[in-house]
Amino acid sequence: MTTTASNANSTTPRRQMRLGLFIQGAGHHVAGWRHPDAQAGSENLALMQRITQTAERAKFDMVFLADGLTSGPDAHPSMAMRLEPLSLLSALAMGTRHIGLAATASTTYSEPYHVARAFASLDHLSNGRAAWNVVTTSYDRTAANFTRGNHPDHALRYEMAGEFVDVVKGLWDSWDDDAVIKDKARGIYFDPAKVHTLDHKGPFFSVKGPLNASRPPQGHPVVIQAGSSGPGQDLAARTAEVVFTAQQTLEDAQTFYRDLKSRLPKFGREGAQLHVMPGVFPVIGRTEQEAKDKYAQLQQWTDTSGALSLLSDRLGHDVSKYPLDGPLPELPESDQLKSRAKLLTDLARRENLTLRELYYLVAGARGHRIVWGTPVQVADALEEWFTGEAADGFNIMPPYFPGGLDDFVELVVPELQRRGLFRTEYSGTTLRDHLGLQRPASRYASR
Repeated sequence: MTTTASNANSTTPRRQMRLGLFIQGAGHHVAGWRHPDAQAGSENLALMQRITQTAERAKFDMVFLADGLTSGPDAHPSMAMRLEPLSLLSALAMGTRHIGLAATASTTYSEPYHVARAFASLDHLSNGRAAWNVVTTSYDRTAANFTRGNHPDHALRYEMAGEFVDVVKGLWDSWDDDAVIKDKARGIYFDPAKVHTLDHKGPFFSVKGPLNASRPPQGHPVVIQAGSSGPGQDLAARTAEVVFTAQQTLEDAQTFYRDLKSRLPKFGREGAQLHVMPGVFPVIGRTEQEAKDKYAQLQQWTDTSGALSLLSDRLGHDVSKYPLDGPLPELPESDQLKSRAKLLTDLARRENLTLRELYYLVAGARGHRIVWGTPVQVADALEEWFTGEAADGFNIMPPYFPGGLDDFVELVVPELQRRGLFRTEYSGTTLRDHLGLQRPASRYASR
């Protein structure tokens, strides 16, 4: 939990922070759906539309939908049942004009052609607002839902992911920007000379192409990556334009930021081509005590078994058999969510947390940073990381919807705007415009 003193007179930086909204229909707190004002439901289209339109009204860069390919009786409410994200984002695109639309798709349990086609389609439907969050899928139980045999190990999943992303980007370049000419007089709809066959044959994938969708409005939909392990950072440095991450302290965030940005030159890239956006779980009150009371109320609704299940999930080991008021036990390294397990283990050791105290923190933000306080205090906390080279922006994770988002939009966003830290209007129409990212040239353009 973080609060800082007011810094309203600080010099306004020339750059402005990026803001994404991480949507979980049942809220990010494990008990958020129990809040009297919550309108929970990841399958509630009206709620999803309201949330997205609120974020657009506040000039957020994007909304983001995570995804998972399993469910079960012990799943977090937001993860137990949810709409397929590309289908939902296509519906949300119809009621918005500017805000970016980002979704997760797995490189282990998908095919490059399907992913390339789906995100190209979303980019066309939204006039250039699509983004793909690249994940390798951490959980070995996912394999049981697909005819793939065993779940690949961590290193192999990232090898697959690197090739997968390369194939998808190649498919997005299948058609030159000016390939579709629709010349009625000559009876030529598209120029065959400007259509390219990828003909990829690699260790993991064989894809001929071309894609049956013309080049997306953004050239390539924006690529996001969420892994913070060494292989995850290498993949991000080579392929991604936004990184979602979880950090607890300013020092750790600065170290991660510097480390990731330092990997970019190896791939011929510059720091401005990759935005680091840690997750932030805000609890906002008009007074500090009100914010503290709101957070305490959420914690009171937390179900022990559900919180322990969530913690076990993040650690990669079942910890329900250990004493709740004892320390986190020594656990072997897990092959799933390596960076998140390390973050939580380091947090427990550093702050001498009991298992109960740790699961309460995970129940709220699943390892992401928790910031509570007045609008000024929350803005101070974000500004400190932004100006301190720990983040280029933040992925906001409200504890419940729509009220938790409304608090941030109505109270914190105006404070950030007053300080010159966040936009007051969109300056473009595509997600690349919002993020200040160039439209990539086709790999065939020089030919």
